[in-house]
Amino acid sequence: MKAIWNGAVIAQSDDTVVLEGNHYFPEGSLNRDFVTFSNHHTTCAWKGQASYYSLLVNGEMNTDAAWFYPDPKSGAENIKGHVAFWKGVKIEP
Repeated sequence: MKAIWNGAVIAQSDDTVVLEGNHYFPEGSLNRDFVTFSNHHTTCAWKGQASYYSLLVNGEMNTDAAWFYPDPKSGAENIKGHVAFWKGVKIEP
């Protein structure tokens, strides 16, 4: 699977975890050239607190376009160390 935004492959892996219709990519599969800091956080009742990354590709910023759970709650452990995408990031085989 590939996560693509603004013409760039943000992440690529044959080993994603699918949860609630989202592909969670192993953190090691991220192309760090395009990933930048975000201090945004949200909370999911059953997964816990999510942290975010923003994407910067070809001078364009996609704020908070990737999320991950650094310490997921019991029942969501399979997404620890994985990152999912939204905000226009295309997930393709």
